[in-house]
Amino acid sequence: MSSSLRFHSLVGVASVAAALGFSLPVSAQSTIKLAAIVELSGAGATAGTNFKNGVEMAVKEINAAGGILGRKLELSVNDTTTNPGVALAMTKKAIDQDVFAIFGPVFSGSIIVSMKESEKAKIPNWTGGEAANITMQGNPYIFRTSFTQATAMPKVARYISQEVKVKSLAIAYVNNDFGKGGLDMIKKALATTDTKITAEISTDAGQADFSAAVLRAKQSNADALFVYLNEDESARILRELRKQGWNKPIIGETTLTGQKVIDLAGEAANGAVAHVGLTVDAPVPAIRAFKAKFEKEYKYVSDHNGMKGYSGVYSMQAAIERAGKIDREAVAKAMQGLKINTDKYPGALMYTEFDDKGDLDRMSFLVQVKNGKQEVINLLPPLNTKTVVTSPVPTALSNQAAAKKVKP
Repeated sequence: MSSSLRFHSLVGVASVAAALGFSLPVSAQSTIKLAAIVELSGAGATAGTNFKNGVEMAVKEINAAGGILGRKLELSVNDTTTNPGVALAMTKKAIDQDVFAIFGPVFSGSIIVSMKESEKAKIPNWTGGEAANITMQGNPYIFRTSFTQATAMPKVARYISQEVKVKSLAIAYVNNDFGKGGLDMIKKALATTDTKITAEISTDAGQADFSAAVLRAKQSNADALFVYLNEDESARILRELRKQGWNKPIIGETTLTGQKVIDLAGEAANGAVAHVGLTVDAPVPAIRAFKAKFEKEYKYVSDHNGMKGYSGVYSMQAAIERAGKIDREAVAKAMQGLKINTDKYPGALMYTEFDDKGDLDRMSFLVQVKNGKQEVINLLPPLNTKTVVTSPVPTALSNQAAAKKVKP
């Protein structure tokens, strides 16, 4: 068959399929269709918008470079309104549209609901959700763009117990899947240390008044407060802590010191310390390049969610190229044990390894807010390395340079 005749035959097949309401297999499509299912409104709008923008920027870059295995990426964007039910409906819609992969949702409560549908359809799904139970359900099609709480909390616990040497700790957490999962994991991580928990303070998503929560923390007489809330609420509790004269350490995880939190909390954010898996202020060349490109594109500084969306798309690219074909099942298998080298995939931002559950491991950072900005004060090794890095960041980064030599 001549090339001309073959082309017209394919066009005819596509036309018939479209007329009958069918979609062609992924292998027969001219593009790789992706769906971003994210929180663009509601309580998760800050996180979801950043994640979406990161995904979008990576798609543009990859397309400009020729696509993946010669195919361009085609992205559709869907708003969950921070509602798990809507997230489920948007996932079903994406399945009907025969997308190759899904990015999002970011909120744990939504992905826990929606990923059941993407799993049944055998569609790879990258999420920004951090709840530990997301990857504990044996779903071979779910992959993280950030640490699971089971990875992050032991790192935080080391800092609290070994470096700050906190003897008594109050915990303020948001009463949802994200917050309760974090509470369970930080308690588990601290259980074998000398740090004792004196108060567990439950708060609500979207809560506006934190006066009672802060009063409870003060009345607990704890040496420090661990804050595990969403971004907007983190800013509110920081302002209330300042208002009530709290002068003890405030420690948290990624959401406590995000740029949106710093902007909203103002001076009250200064002094807060957090363990972050990703920060645009890290002294890593690929991350600094991402920060500059994101700010040029969107006219504001990205938070960790933008980095998660961006690096997630590049992990998909690495998996597709490892599999050597545009095949969902093959790519899901390629994600197991995947090692992503930043020499080949700078969009991964840091050398990253995935396990067989979809969890990732890589270096991470301790940051402190100083003069309205995040400042990296330490760099921590992957969790499977038990040594706490206490050297200054530039020296610690030599470990990152060594890690880059590992080939995927």
